[in-house]
Amino acid sequence: MSASDNFHFVDGEGLDTAAAYRLIVGCVVPRPVAWITTVDGEGRVNAAPFSSYNYVATSPPMLGVNIAARAGDGAMKDTARNILASREFVVNVATEATMEAMHGSAQEFPPEISEAEALGIDLLPSRHVRAPRIAASPVQMECRLDQVVPLGRGVNTLYIGEVVAFHLSPEIYDGSRVDSVKMRPVARLGGPFYAALGEIIHRPMLQRPPGGEGWTGVGKEKA
Repeated sequence: MSASDNFHFVDGEGLDTAAAYRLIVGCVVPRPVAWITTVDGEGRVNAAPFSSYNYVATSPPMLGVNIAARAGDGAMKDTARNILASREFVVNVATEATMEAMHGSAQEFPPEISEAEALGIDLLPSRHVRAPRIAASPVQMECRLDQVVPLGRGVNTLYIGEVVAFHLSPEIYDGSRVDSVKMRPVARLGGPFYAALGEIIHRPMLQRPPGGEGWTGVGKEKA
């Protein structure tokens, strides 16, 4: 099979930050949203969404979120500052039902203003960390900071936290598995766009994952 190479070529070496950002967030889609709650030294609750986020380990469960410096002045964002100071945070899953509040919390509030108070976001106390949970989220994960990894030219920093507690709505969790469809999560695309799950495509698992989620033995090697 032959193919013609008629692709646009963009050399990654020397790309400025703005151009690199437009490319990477347009190419890496959809991205789950980590709606993070933290507490500052004065007890104010910060709530902010970040879409450069995923799980990075399963034993123990760990999440990684990349928090960039502010685009205007390069200052550290409130969430990053609070995580460094407290070494704790909560990741709340953003859903279709919470999207407007989540999106609203993305605006740059002054440090002395709590997004939760300003936007009327109801909170619940956590069990192991000081930061509260967002009540409307069906999945809330309490995290303790494990590693801080500076990346690239210093604009981005990866914060890795161990999940020390899961809080799961009975509407999406049956005691064993999370129903992602019932959760109705939202994801970030490039530019001013979000996406819902859309069409769900089923394929049998070809390798047994930890815990056996979705495993039926199809595709296993014969002895």
